[in-house]
Amino acid sequence: MPQAAAEPGRRQRLDRPASVALLFGIVGVGYRLALVLTTVPVSNSDEATFGLAALHIAQGREQPIFLYGQRYMGMLESYLAAPLLAVSGPSWPVLRLPVLALYALFLWLIHRLTRQIGSPWFATVIVGLLALGSERVVRDQVTAVGGRPEVKVAVLAMLLVVVALARGTVRHRALTVGGFGLLAGVALWSDWLIVPYLAMVGLALVWTLRRELLGRAGLLLVVGFTVGLAPMIRDNLVAPPGQDSLSVLRGISGGNGPVPPWSRRLDGGLLEGVPLASGLCPVDGCARWQNWFGLLYPLLLVAAATLAGLAYRRASGRDDRVGPVVHLTLLAGAALTLLAYVRSPLAAAEPLGNARYLSVLQLSMPAVLWPLWVSAVAARRGITGVAGRVVGATATAVLVALAAGSLATTVLFATTGAAPGRTEERQARQLAEMVRTAGLREVYGEYWTCNRLVFNTDEEVICAVVDDGLRPGQNRYPAYWWRLARAQRPGYVLAADAPADRRLREMLGDRVGKALLAEVGGFRVYHPPEPLRPWR
Repeated sequence: MPQAAAEPGRRQRLDRPASVALLFGIVGVGYRLALVLTTVPVSNSDEATFGLAALHIAQGREQPIFLYGQRYMGMLESYLAAPLLAVSGPSWPVLRLPVLALYALFLWLIHRLTRQIGSPWFATVIVGLLALGSERVVRDQVTAVGGRPEVKVAVLAMLLVVVALARGTVRHRALTVGGFGLLAGVALWSDWLIVPYLAMVGLALVWTLRRELLGRAGLLLVVGFTVGLAPMIRDNLVAPPGQDSLSVLRGISGGNGPVPPWSRRLDGGLLEGVPLASGLCPVDGCARWQNWFGLLYPLLLVAAATLAGLAYRRASGRDDRVGPVVHLTLLAGAALTLLAYVRSPLAAAEPLGNARYLSVLQLSMPAVLWPLWVSAVAARRGITGVAGRVVGATATAVLVALAAGSLATTVLFATTGAAPGRTEERQARQLAEMVRTAGLREVYGEYWTCNRLVFNTDEEVICAVVDDGLRPGQNRYPAYWWRLARAQRPGYVLAADAPADRRLREMLGDRVGKALLAEVGGFRVYHPPEPLRPWR
C-alpha cells in the first residue's frame, strides 16, 4: 500500500515503488476478500464465539470486555463487527470484513514505516511478501479469532509516532503522545502476545522524548494508556480470585504436566513455528528442507542488530538515529517474542496449532530482512569486493527463496486447500438447517460444534457443550448451558463415531433407532424419546 511522494508546489503523486506497492496491496487484499466471501479458511466455534458476542453487542444484551469464558483476550473485533451484523444478521463474511480492513491498514502502515526506516523499493518488496499468504498466515489475517490483527496495526502506528516525534514533524506533540498511550492500552487489552513489542516501543518513545515525558506529554501518555486499558482494569477489579487476566494467562501459558526439553521446544518453536508463521509451509506442517528459514532467523536477527548498531553510531542527531532505533526495537520485539514462545511447553506440545502465536513476527520483517536487502543492492551496484559480491549473491538467493516459498504455499492453498474448507462450510450450513427444520431448539454437542451451530442458526438453536463422556464441557457462554438445563427434551448433535457419539449410542441401547433423526455431513442428530442427561 502506498505512501505518496511529496513534491513541493505540485500535487502529490505516487512514485514508481509506491505504485508497485499499491498493486501488490490490491492483489493481497483482493485475494483475501475472495476467500472471505466464500468463508475460507473454514469457520469454527472459537470464531463463532466472537460472532455471537458481536450479535449480543448489537442487540444491547451484553457489553463483554473479554472473550466469553476467557479473561485475557479483548473483544475489539466483536465491537467492530457489531454494527455490520446488526444490519446483516449472522454472516461469516460480514464478521470477517473488519478484520480484512485491519489487514489492509496493516499493509499501508508497514509500507509507510519501511519507507521511512529503509528504502522505497524495499518497502515495496515487504508489501509484496505480505500480500502472499498460506493458510496459516491468512487464517490469522482474516478470521475473527481475537487480538493479533489489531495489535499489529497499533504497534506500527506507535512506531510511526516515534519517528514523527524524533524528526519533529508533529505539531501537537503532547496530544500525539497521549494517542500513543491510548494505542498501547488498547493493544494490551486486545492481546497479551504483543507485550514484548509494547515494551520495546515504549523504550523507543523514552529515547525519543527523554525530558519531555516529565511534563504534560508524560501525563497525557499515562492518561491515554489508562483509558485504553480501562476495560481490562475494570474487569480485573471485579474478577474472582484466580480469575484476573494475569492469573488466567499464567495458567494457560504454563501448560500441564512436565515441561518438554529445550530441544523439542526449539524444534517446534524455531524450526517449525517460524517457517509456518512466515508462510513458507502448508498448514499440515513443514518438511525438513523447509526448516531452513527457522535456522536462518536467529542469524538474521544478529546481523540486523549489528547493522542497526553501526548505523546508529555513524548517524548524528536524533532524526538520523531514529531509523536504527526503530530497527532495534523491531528486532528486540521479535527476539523476546520468540524466546517467550520457545520457553513455553506450547511450542513442543502442538507446533502446528500454536504457530499462530508467532504471527506478530510479521511486524519485524522490515528489520529482519534489511541486511539481505542491503547486501543484495550493494552487490548489484558493484560497490563491494569479491567477498561482498558473494555475500550479496547469497542474500539475493535467500530473498528469492523466501518469495518463491511464500508464493508456492499461497498457490497450493488457493488451488487445493480452499475446496475442502468450502465443502465443510456447506455441510455445516446443511446441518444447521436440518436441526432447525426438525424443530429442535435445544441440543447438546461437542465444543467445535456448539457455538458454530448457534451462530449459523442466529440462536434459534441453542447448544450446550459436553465432553467425550457426555459430561459438562467448556461452555463459554453459561446462559446456553442453563437454558439446556431447563429444556424438557433436548437433542444431541454429535460427530459420527466420535467418543461422545459412541457413549450416547451405548446409553440409548435399543432406543437408538427411535432417537436418531438424521446423519448430515459427518454428524448424527438425535432426539431421545425421554430427556437424557448422563451427568445427573
